[in-house]
Amino acid sequence: MKPFHVYLLRCRDGTYYAGHTDELEARLLQHQTGDTGYTATRKPVDLVWQGEFESREGALAFEQQIKGWSRAKKEALIAGDWERVQVLARSKQGLDGLRQAQPERGETQPERGGVEPEPTIPVRPEPVEGLTHPVVSMFASITSGQAMAQRRAIAKAITLLESTRADHRAQGDELLTALLPHTGQAFRLGISGVPGVGKSTFIEALGLYLIERGHRVAVLTVDPSSTVSGGSILGDKTRMEKLSVHEQAYIRPSPSSGTLGGVAEKTREAMLVCEAAGYDIVIVETVGVGQSETAVSGMTDMFVLMQLPNAGDDLQAIKKGVMELADLVVINKADIDPDAATRARAQITSSLRLLGLQGHPEHAHHNEAVWHPQVIQLSALLGRGVDAFWTEVSQFRALQTANGQLGMRRQQQARAWMWDRIDAGLKQRFRAHPQVRAALDDATQRVLAGTLPASTAARLLLDLFD
Repeated sequence: MKPFHVYLLRCRDGTYYAGHTDELEARLLQHQTGDTGYTATRKPVDLVWQGEFESREGALAFEQQIKGWSRAKKEALIAGDWERVQVLARSKQGLDGLRQAQPERGETQPERGGVEPEPTIPVRPEPVEGLTHPVVSMFASITSGQAMAQRRAIAKAITLLESTRADHRAQGDELLTALLPHTGQAFRLGISGVPGVGKSTFIEALGLYLIERGHRVAVLTVDPSSTVSGGSILGDKTRMEKLSVHEQAYIRPSPSSGTLGGVAEKTREAMLVCEAAGYDIVIVETVGVGQSETAVSGMTDMFVLMQLPNAGDDLQAIKKGVMELADLVVINKADIDPDAATRARAQITSSLRLLGLQGHPEHAHHNEAVWHPQVIQLSALLGRGVDAFWTEVSQFRALQTANGQLGMRRQQQARAWMWDRIDAGLKQRFRAHPQVRAALDDATQRVLAGTLPASTAARLLLDLFD
């Protein structure tokens, strides 16, 4: 099998670039002759270290580690001084330097040692010099209410929770347990819709409207990850130019990283961090979804579905699985074609009434004690209808609180969250099981060769896990 290489280049300006490939010579030639990327303006480059790995996963994992290393640690690697690498690793305890997805406003960003920022590969945070008790310090900063320190702590906490390292996950669990008594007071609003419906534009208009009325708004956006490269643009924040610079708002973009349902793996955990920090409105914006991506409805108090005029006929509205879970449907861009928006509102209202009679029991129209899904029109770009939207949300919150449905919904969501993490943990432990790892490659090759059915291979591997 062809080996995979992790390599480290020293550029003309003294910075370093790390990468991985299965064609080292061809890749180095690209760096020497290419006119795009980090090394294009820093040629010539010299290969100062390279290592071989049996699998792409192993190479990628080590490349991610190198990208988080300090310059001294990289130079120890180049010199082959592994003892020095270990000493530097042991001396760097704490999480004070975890990379932030949302930097401090007005703060000069530290030099990243020349390593190319590649949004296509999630970089695992490396422990760096910092506090003796990082979780205690992070907890204090999140709950203190001091603006600059709090924003920094929120960013670090979410990065910690998104990390796949075992030690970071243990610290993340400790932090969440400490923060839990400070959560539960915010209203959680999930907003979903097809790509291009105007979710980001609407959230900015809504966020500014709420801030004017004394609220603190946290926005958690989820961007789709490429199935080819694994990268994510994380561009939703750039559409919220005014909201993103407001001191009463916090916006955190996260990649979906292959998680289905329109949300990220750790969206629930990020919501709790924002609630503990005192944000009383937490908005979750999903990736652009189709008919069946409904995970956000299972983690928020109210699920809002955004639609476009001329988005389909009556049958299209009825058959969408996401439609029957919506608490409020918003027809956006109503200013472009008011007649089409009116027709869409009538079609969806009729569909929701049918679903209420035959489908979702909590939306049953014969029961006046529960919320009946509504359909409204607005124009997020012009800011029209935002006040009417919030009136509907306020009525929903009051009714669901009074009839006990809000508390019951959160209890069901907490139970589902527990089972979701159990499923994810079992899958992770299965892949890490020594006997499974030893037999996995052979079973995979036999499946690919057509000599072993995939279902049989799965059963044999599961038997080893038992």
